[in-house]
Amino acid sequence: ITTLSGGGAGLGIDVRDGFMLAVKQSGRDDIEVVIEDDQRKPDIAVQLADKMIQSDKVDVLTGIIWSNLAMAVVPSVTAHGKFYLSPNAGPSALAGKGCNPNYFNVAWQNDNLHEAAGAYANSAGFKNSFILAPNYPAGPDALTGYKRSFDGELAGELFTKLGQTDYAAEIAQIRASGADSVFFFLPGGMGISFLKQYADSGIEIPVVGPAFSFDQGILQAVGDAAMGVVNTSQWNKDIDNPANKDFVQTFQAEYGRLPSLYASQGFDTANLLISAIAKASPSDADAFRAALKAAEFDSTRGDFRFNTNNHPIQSIYAREVIKEGDVFTNRIIGVALEDHADVYAAECKM
Repeated sequence: ITTLSGGGAGLGIDVRDGFMLAVKQSGRDDIEVVIEDDQRKPDIAVQLADKMIQSDKVDVLTGIIWSNLAMAVVPSVTAHGKFYLSPNAGPSALAGKGCNPNYFNVAWQNDNLHEAAGAYANSAGFKNSFILAPNYPAGPDALTGYKRSFDGELAGELFTKLGQTDYAAEIAQIRASGADSVFFFLPGGMGISFLKQYADSGIEIPVVGPAFSFDQGILQAVGDAAMGVVNTSQWNKDIDNPANKDFVQTFQAEYGRLPSLYASQGFDTANLLISAIAKASPSDADAFRAALKAAEFDSTRGDFRFNTNNHPIQSIYAREVIKEGDVFTNRIIGVALEDHADVYAAECKM
């Protein structure tokens, strides 16, 4: 279940394509993948999950991009005794007290990339940040993560509407705030709109953000407005390991475009699943769960391991937007947080 239409479709398409590439490469003919479009609507996502569990008799669910949809679907899936592997959304409520042995997040906990952005802002010498994010579960997680790591003061903090496209009022507040930096979390089309309007405004306050507004599928739409911006990610196409090099090459050959962060997460999620079913059937829940937890697959990120709450412990990088020929992309410029674990694991009673 993922978003294949509407404003967030590019993210879901990339997760789907990365996932299906791994399935194809595995050569297994015993994996049947049922794909549905949630249209970024929680009620539709719930209906689809119910259909998959009741009618399609699926063993494992995956694919959701948006945290509000994950919060609507994941608790019901695990209550039915099914497994959920998240290739993206990592709301704090599911990482801490709401953790579940059948829920694994293969991407990150929502706060993580934002914590890394706060750490980078410190190293860059920023002292007074204006911060903003959309008003849905991942938004508060984002700002909480940034504030957890950032040592400076806040010039302003606000929440925007999910799906918002006009940021004139917010940009006016930034201009008047006295900030020396701007941190924003605006995934998908929201980030495209904000960055273009911010660049057109003439404000020269540097911006920092997570990869979600500077990822491969978005950068071409943003264009020159993104050049030089530092953003944070647990993945990039230049991570130097054989699995990642092969993934970048084969994804580009298969789909005619460079992979995004989301595509890498879909690819890793499928390979985790494939590694687990090589050891145990999902019908043997205990053995299958143990096989997932072992995470014995070649991740695009290199070494991969789960924390006690089934969320990754991983390094998060600072990346800079550059241009290679006619293509906007990112390059790693350093490690923002090394072997980082989310704070909510301490609240997980597994």
